[in-house]
Amino acid sequence: MNVRRRLISAAAVTATTALGIGTLTACGGDSAAAGTTDRFDVVASFYPMAYLAEQIGGGHVHVTSLTQPGQEPHDLEISTRQTARLEESDAVLYLKGLQPAVDDAVAQSGVKTKIDAASLTTLEQHGNEVGGHATEHDHEHGEESGGRDPHIWLDPVRYAEVARGVGAAFAKADPAHAADYTKNTDALVKKLDALNTEFADGLKNTRTKVFLTTHAAFGYLAERYGLTEEAINGLDPESEPSAARVKELQAMAKADGVSTVFYETLVSDKTAKTVARDAGLRTDVLDPIEGITKKSRGQDYLQVMRANLTALRTALGAR
Repeated sequence: MNVRRRLISAAAVTATTALGIGTLTACGGDSAAAGTTDRFDVVASFYPMAYLAEQIGGGHVHVTSLTQPGQEPHDLEISTRQTARLEESDAVLYLKGLQPAVDDAVAQSGVKTKIDAASLTTLEQHGNEVGGHATEHDHEHGEESGGRDPHIWLDPVRYAEVARGVGAAFAKADPAHAADYTKNTDALVKKLDALNTEFADGLKNTRTKVFLTTHAAFGYLAERYGLTEEAINGLDPESEPSAARVKELQAMAKADGVSTVFYETLVSDKTAKTVARDAGLRTDVLDPIEGITKKSRGQDYLQVMRANLTALRTALGAR
């Protein structure tokens, strides 16, 4: 569709020509380049944003993602070719604070419609321990590594808030299809409301309320359902815990009846397995859904979230 065509700088055109006309990943399987279709062209920063764009846009949008399946989104670097594609798009949907390279590219781009998911809900300060009875634990000998937590999509309620904002932005930018965007948004929100109910009911009665993860991505989920997330690492999935933190976690696991150390598919499981072995715990996957790969326990956001619910119920001793 390309509501507003833009002139790309000569340098960008030259760079794009030199790099070739390869395509970004089209989440719906459509590999046409952004800016060259007769649909509303949306560039999404990574999978949770692309999923929203596809669900809300339906057949009216062409969605490409800056982050390839299996690529750790926090580490993304934007290529010159991707920058040129971004300039040609009708809209960009991203989550400010998660991917610094994307934030910089969006700030410097001339895209008319810039949708920051972080501005459509509330972000909170989270550290290594979040939710539930976090204040009951003594951290005099441990460390809290925190900041504004961007992982809002792992809370179905916050994700639904973002969906409504995205739907409104699409309707404003592409008014010819506003009615369909509104209808699709309502349908998605209904699915997310149902998912929220499943989590609330499924995690209501459990033997313990504490779960242990390698990456502090599940703070919003923990707060929503009355759980406590204890993370080996902070918000940075690649950070290494100190010996004091590991010792603290082992003591906590014993005191709170923790059975499982959760790890994720896009980051090494070495730390999780080391901590689990030393503490006599099992390991399992709790997926932050930053991308869908062959290792994912499902083919889309809803399926993987339900797989996460099953894993949590098992680890927490749901009754």
